[in-house]
Amino acid sequence: MTTEQPLILGELPSLSKLYVNAAATAARRRVMGFQAATALPQGSHEVRGVRAGVANLTAYQHLIGETASDALPAGFIHALAFPVSMSVLNRDDFPLPLLGMIHLKNHVEQLRAVQFRESLDLRSWAEDMRGHRAGTQLDVVAEVRSSNDRALLWRGVSTYLAKGVFLPGVDKAATAAAPNEFTAPAPTAIWQLGVDTGRLYATVSGDFNPIHLSLLSAKALGLPRSIAHGMYLASRALADVGSVKSESFRWDVNFEAPVFLPARVALEIGTVHSASGSWERSDYVAWNPRSGRRHFSGSVTAL
Repeated sequence: MTTEQPLILGELPSLSKLYVNAAATAARRRVMGFQAATALPQGSHEVRGVRAGVANLTAYQHLIGETASDALPAGFIHALAFPVSMSVLNRDDFPLPLLGMIHLKNHVEQLRAVQFRESLDLRSWAEDMRGHRAGTQLDVVAEVRSSNDRALLWRGVSTYLAKGVFLPGVDKAATAAAPNEFTAPAPTAIWQLGVDTGRLYATVSGDFNPIHLSLLSAKALGLPRSIAHGMYLASRALADVGSVKSESFRWDVNFEAPVFLPARVALEIGTVHSASGSWERSDYVAWNPRSGRRHFSGSVTAL
């Protein structure tokens, strides 16, 4: 955990403005050249006294398939804190490009249910920049605390990859790519994702990353088509786990292959109960039902 005093932001940053600034920064670096640093900038960013909007919460629950409730879904909390995290990655002295970053995995610990009326303090920082066989990866940590007593309510660690960016002084990981060996089980559900899935999730999450929005914007960043947000997919799987989730749980997801839109995605959920019958864990996996290629997998475990 960073021990530096946080930079207190007066309000939640605008993600659309952050992406515009990231595009301008990338263009400037291409023209003028850029001598990348080999270490992450120190310190964190924080926004205090944030409250969720009930209309936005309702729209998110409807899109993801969460049951209507005053409690904030764990994926919604991620989206709430996401602009603070992106402001860290958008610093002028940040050594990796924001645009085009690939979400590799996510680890969340929700310590209790968070109600939409609560006032929240959102803090984020980056840490552990390290090599990857395809570039450079790092962890972005977000913490959500109660504004009243500063109790930690939710903590997420997102691992991102800057593909093709090999920084001097950061050793390239020597590990080989893990084989995608997977035998598809009988699906619990089949999702039909339209070409507008990225735009719909962007509307409720604020994440207007161009790789998710349209064919043209995705092609501009080197992708053949737009792809679904990783956190949309993970949050929808979490919603499908259903009401067996406890108020405090650990939620993990590993992303393996992008979902190009439009798409059909198969999902299977397996649940483990204790000897007394109470819920302990649900494991989930999603794949392309045509090719059999796995898209992502993860688990939800009671704390």
